[in-house]
Amino acid sequence: MMRTLNPLILNAGALLLALFLVYTGVYAADKATWLMEVVPVAIAVPLLLVTARRYPLTPLLYTLIFLHALILMVGGMYTYAKVPLGFEVQAWLDLSRNPYDKLGHFFQGLVPALATREILLRGRFVHGRRMLTFLVCCVALAISAVYELIEWWAALALGQGAEDFLGTQGDPWDTQSDMFCALLGALTATLLLARCHHRQLQRYRLLPAR
Repeated sequence: MMRTLNPLILNAGALLLALFLVYTGVYAADKATWLMEVVPVAIAVPLLLVTARRYPLTPLLYTLIFLHALILMVGGMYTYAKVPLGFEVQAWLDLSRNPYDKLGHFFQGLVPALATREILLRGRFVHGRRMLTFLVCCVALAISAVYELIEWWAALALGQGAEDFLGTQGDPWDTQSDMFCALLGALTATLLLARCHHRQLQRYRLLPAR
């Protein structure tokens, strides 16, 4: 029988995200940009609450989803190119641009990769560690590519109004570096977090019996 994360913890996390969502919406520098950035949060959080009992996830994955949601909301509030924390990192590392959006794309690879890994392992869809790693990275990169297409479509639809949403900051290689950061996130999920993830899958009895 599957064990689940304490519902109180899950509901508390969802409530915190909801309150922070309202806060960032009220104080957003550009409401349209904020809305486009936080749409994934508004979709994912209710979906996770609805499916928590029937298809619970590992605490590690829930935690990373929570952090990713915060990153998206902060990016939407300030717009990615103007996040204060990004300016501090830019000055510290002597960078030519605000790098906060790269953190978002790193998590855009990390979270989908870990979610894909969990689904594939729990469904016993893949046998073999190398094939698992390959497929997880492929899915993460596919999601990253789709997001870049969405940014492109937004730019075509909104014209100059999409500049804050794109957050390219004049970088001609922004799309490529975004996908590279997503790949780094996917590799982190499959190489650095794999053992911890597997232990949680076993502890919460989420792996099918052999």
